[in-house]
Amino acid sequence: MTKENTPSLLKDIGTLFKVRLGSFVVLSSVLGWFMGVDNIDLGNLLLLIGGGYLLTGASNGFNQIIERNHDAIMARTQNRPLPTGRMTINQALVLSIGAGITGIYFLYLLNSSAAILGFISFVLYAFVYTPLKSRSSLCVFVGALPGAFPPMIGYVAATGAFGVEPGTLFAVQFMWQFPHFWAIAWLAHEDYSKVGYKMLPFNSGLTERSASLILLYTLFCIPTSLLPWALPNSSPMVGNVALVVAIVAGLGFSWFAWRLSITLDRSDARKLMFASFIYLPLVQIIYVLDKTPI
Repeated sequence: MTKENTPSLLKDIGTLFKVRLGSFVVLSSVLGWFMGVDNIDLGNLLLLIGGGYLLTGASNGFNQIIERNHDAIMARTQNRPLPTGRMTINQALVLSIGAGITGIYFLYLLNSSAAILGFISFVLYAFVYTPLKSRSSLCVFVGALPGAFPPMIGYVAATGAFGVEPGTLFAVQFMWQFPHFWAIAWLAHEDYSKVGYKMLPFNSGLTERSASLILLYTLFCIPTSLLPWALPNSSPMVGNVALVVAIVAGLGFSWFAWRLSITLDRSDARKLMFASFIYLPLVQIIYVLDKTPI
């Protein structure tokens, strides 16, 4: 890489913290927050956004520190700042620790429950999911746990209370994680195989069996997405518009998974991946727009 093409330190920090991915994570947290409030407090919203970005960045930073040797082997990650030597381990540690502490503190300023959830999410992602990737395909289940925390953290940050409501938001994002993760794993299978990552449902790889399970879990997203509408005690979180949109969106999402199960083709895995990026925020935004009075 020529000097002119060498990323700046700021860009390297953005890569270490996966800032673009952080935007997606923070969006789901903010939408969870909107589900728990009637009136917008801009200061609290900014604390949630800042805390979410920093804690997500810290999780990704530790992930890259732990996986730096594997990242140097895979084509998709070879140009990250740690494998290339543009950033030292100590620099990455200082940045990640600082971001993690600050992020948890911001969430604590909202309430201690949000901070605790944020800390648990960080530990699960960085120190349980990350090392498990090269040991067992169960890593996807483990990774789906912290991956589903953001909307629950947002709701708890708004209300200060656990309960069925944030649990349903967690469940929706948890179930979505499986087709999302597996679509990415399908596309990155060759790279992942170089370092022994076990990210697909079955160790046999890009098979009809794996694709069929991906389709099954995508279909599971439909009933799971109806949980906020089907809450007990006659107090659903969302109305009938959200119900209809969630069903239609789930069927559309499942169509892409069905296509993958028929073709086993990378192009259909890519379409499923992009569909996953559209499906989740679409459903969560509809929840907010059609939420029932608190």
